[in-house]
Amino acid sequence: MKVVGIIPARLMSTRLQQKPLVDINGKYMIQHVYERALKSNLDDVIVACDDIKVFEAVTSFGGKAMMTSKDHLNGSSRIAEVAKDISADYVINIQGDEPLITPILINEIINAVEPSVHVVTVKQKLIEDKDIDNPNCVKVITDLNNNAIYFSRSRIPFNRENFNNYYKHIGIYCYQKDFLMKYVELKPSSLELAESLEQLRIIENGYKLKVIETTQVLIGVDTEEDLAHVRKLL
Repeated sequence: MKVVGIIPARLMSTRLQQKPLVDINGKYMIQHVYERALKSNLDDVIVACDDIKVFEAVTSFGGKAMMTSKDHLNGSSRIAEVAKDISADYVINIQGDEPLITPILINEIINAVEPSVHVVTVKQKLIEDKDIDNPNCVKVITDLNNNAIYFSRSRIPFNRENFNNYYKHIGIYCYQKDFLMKYVELKPSSLELAESLEQLRIIENGYKLKVIETTQVLIGVDTEEDLAHVRKLL
């Protein structure tokens, strides 16, 4: 079984300019992600770039990079452009703005792969109401076999009987390569458009999405405040 990690890296961001290339303690953010991914059990790691500046930055520190179209609407379609031209059984979409990602988490995902599952993703227990009610913190609920039932920006389920078992969705995905190629050809679904969550397309089309739980600490970098926090942690 060959598993390749692909890191989609879009240069421009509305909240943090040239996000992949911001400096975090002497290294590009994309370099932190790449080097941590290399320490996992992945067979290869590639950065999917939309701009020559990112490509040149990655190759400057010895990383592998491939240019992609600038027109992709999401990371999944960007990694699919790279995946179609490489040899792999599974492809892991690793977020380029998660400089604290751990090899342990990536290995947990690899270990969860099984032939009957089209996609594996990750959840983490939520404690604070401010996070549970935050629309930028995506929640997930699963069935008894740990397959996703639904993802939402709202609090799910509704807390009528003192329910306190909420989970945050961590946006890292391991796709069967053949399924990834099929998935990006599917039309955006109604729930996906309503919630602005691309993973709902998988559920609406009747495919299984396995969800594993992790205790690994992750902090996505979307703002200057996030960036300052991660610099201190590193």
